Amino acid sequence: MNSQKKIFRYYYWVLIEFFKKHSRLIILSFFISFIVILTFLSLSSTIDLTFIKEKKIGLIGNYTIDNPPDELLTKISNGLIMVDNKGKIIPILANSWEVKNNGKEYRFHLKDNLFWNDNKKFSAKDIKYNFSDVQIKAVDDRTIDFFLDKPLGIFPTYLDKPIIKYPLIGVAGYYRVGKIKTSEGFLKEVSLLPNIKNIKPLKYRFYKNENQLVTAYKKGEITEIVVYKKSIADSFSNWKNTKITKSVDYSRLLTIFFNFKNPIFENKKIREAISMLVDVNKFEQYGEVAKSPIPPNSWAYNPDIKNYNYDPETARKIIEKENIASLSSNLQFVTFFENYQIADEFVDEMNKINLSTDIKINQLGKTQDFDLLLAYLKIPVDPDQYYYWHSTQKTGNIGGYKNPKVDLLLEKARSTIDIDEREKEYFDFQKVIREDLPAIFLYFPYVYKIERK
Repeated sequence: MNSQKKIFRYYYWVLIEFFKKHSRLIILSFFISFIVILTFLSLSSTIDLTFIKEKKIGLIGNYTIDNPPDELLTKISNGLIMVDNKGKIIPILANSWEVKNNGKEYRFHLKDNLFWNDNKKFSAKDIKYNFSDVQIKAVDDRTIDFFLDKPLGIFPTYLDKPIIKYPLIGVAGYYRVGKIKTSEGFLKEVSLLPNIKNIKPLKYRFYKNENQLVTAYKKGEITEIVVYKKSIADSFSNWKNTKITKSVDYSRLLTIFFNFKNPIFENKKIREAISMLVDVNKFEQYGEVAKSPIPPNSWAYNPDIKNYNYDPETARKIIEKENIASLSSNLQFVTFFENYQIADEFVDEMNKINLSTDIKINQLGKTQDFDLLLAYLKIPVDPDQYYYWHSTQKTGNIGGYKNPKVDLLLEKARSTIDIDEREKEYFDFQKVIREDLPAIFLYFPYVYKIERK
């Protein structure tokens, strides 16, 4: 017992002497540790980000600093307004606006204290939109006027495009651009740095084609890609560190366009017969079957539109009855290489009903004559499709379609900003265009996001 007491006293006095000798260092270390812990807790969200690796996203395309992808633009900047999924216009950089001169003038007022991502003050004089038929004038630093040739009720919806100045500097975006790498004038890599807490830095890398994109993912150059081919997505299904997410791309609609310069397509019965060759069951593997050019996720979508009825036998009888063999000759069915398989199957169906048809592969950048064209229609966020279907549009209306009723519905729908009025016009527009068949709407494609966990 006495020996245990002696050992205890020994260590007790050793500890006392240690604290006496090093008391200042111990107290200083305590306070430094305390301050470090408080700092860590107060800045934890920021500190966390410094240890999180940036997400590396691969994209396909030849983009430039003056023409970057929309995905990048929306992350670094904003437009004057945005349109939500219910069609409501929400001010972003703008605070409010007024309509003057019976709808031919719009005055927008900017919010206070707006800054470019390089910390320079943003002014109304910095706003540049490439409208061919709209005059723009900055009244002062916070006020800008738009002068239209004729009234356009939906004009504010055209001001949702992010505002950018060279080189890729945006306004009040979630991100700002860090490093930019180019090669022969094209973007090769763009780094995005967060402007707010709790979001990861991003790096975009650009590739010429899908093969390069997939190879880069396999090599670990990028951590996220988006592809449209199920076969590619399936090839990664057994990768334990990879997650695959399937969704529908409502911004693209695979469509067969009729060229109304060919007189046989002025006959609605011929167009109906060709529409009967659409086998909905086949297209379900590629995407969500379409009923109209307005997608199901739009507030203006009319759900009471019927699908095409697959009936090749009735189609054959219609073709025989209309006796158009001498007029049709060999129809030119034009498409792009990526859609060749679908085009080939559809052309087989046409030949079976005695509509002699050849496939032609369109070369990018070249204009080519067609009788039927299989291509993707780019669907705008706003349901206004005046550019594609109005008879006055020479560029967007590639088939030369003319229908006075469609013209009137499109004109009325874009003459007002009232959602209820516009919805009614677009519901009727979809009924008419499905009945009249200026084109055959196939599907909105499935898209597969492949990302490392």
